[in-house]
Amino acid sequence: MATVPTTPGETINVGVLGATGTVGQRFITLLAVHPCAGKKYKEAVTWKQVNRIPSGVGEMIVRKCEPEEFTECKIVFSGLDADVAGDIAELAVFSNAKNYRRDPHVPLIVPFVNPSHLSILPQQQSLHSPPLKRGFIVTNANCSTTGIVIPLAALEKAFGPLELLMVTTMQAISGAGYPGVPSLDILDNVVPYISGEEEKMEWETLKILGGIQETDEGIKQFDMHARHPLRVSASCNRVPVIDGHTECVSVRFSRRPPPSPQQVREALLAYTPIAQTLGAPSAPRHCITVMEEPDRPQPRLDRYFQDGAGVCVGRVRQCQVLDIKFVVLANNVSVGAATSSIVNAEVAVLKGYVE
Repeated sequence: MATVPTTPGETINVGVLGATGTVGQRFITLLAVHPCAGKKYKEAVTWKQVNRIPSGVGEMIVRKCEPEEFTECKIVFSGLDADVAGDIAELAVFSNAKNYRRDPHVPLIVPFVNPSHLSILPQQQSLHSPPLKRGFIVTNANCSTTGIVIPLAALEKAFGPLELLMVTTMQAISGAGYPGVPSLDILDNVVPYISGEEEKMEWETLKILGGIQETDEGIKQFDMHARHPLRVSASCNRVPVIDGHTECVSVRFSRRPPPSPQQVREALLAYTPIAQTLGAPSAPRHCITVMEEPDRPQPRLDRYFQDGAGVCVGRVRQCQVLDIKFVVLANNVSVGAATSSIVNAEVAVLKGYVE
């Protein structure tokens, strides 16, 4: 547990579940330098980050992952694996696990795309058994989904709905967690299969880019982009890169004629998400960086730009099959995981959802 500044003059106690895992370590690294801001941790963790364990964190005691251990916290970040992530109790939980992503009352938030979906939280609290007063859960998306929905949201904002999306991913080994993919499987190799990944991308994209509608009974529900049906086809591959997912994207717009590549570049550069306008401290200066070099973005060169908090887009060009194609690079352990959870929490605080 730690105390983290959120806005000038205000601090909030936060906890990290699964703090010794790969995503948990990234939470620790980011929270230790927040810009508004039974073992000791250093004995329990196998530290695998470039930076050393932040000062003061190594001496903290790792507690059991049980709600009563976090009663002093307003916010809990979860880097737990899906098989051990559990109930939320009266805690504001921002989770990286997949467990609740398909729950009809749990928002699946990419902070630079759909923080408006936080509006379903009062309903989530009232329908929980027993009803919750302060507790709720917000999930962030799969790391590969996060990378593509940010530029897709910018394009839909500028040019209206998309109707077709095809994406091929080249995903870093850190996305499999630690110890990850065996070396004999990944060295000198590409693995054209990641269990469940393609289905997650195809489904999560619709929930994130869609809206919220209200039934005749007054129940809010996610519309899964139903007002403008979007067909998504994903092909996912594991490649021998440590951090940084590269994704090749082709899209078709509903509007005819479609925008030109130059109009797409300008729309991506102009995109300003609400997390930035609200002043979320961990939001990057540029949510989308458009690269003009013909051979960029590249994981080794670009994954730590803005500390991995935004996405890099390059090779924007006309597609001879659909309309436009481009390449996205997203740091899967930063914007694809820990950074998104932290910005989700910052937005929830700024919008008054955290009491």
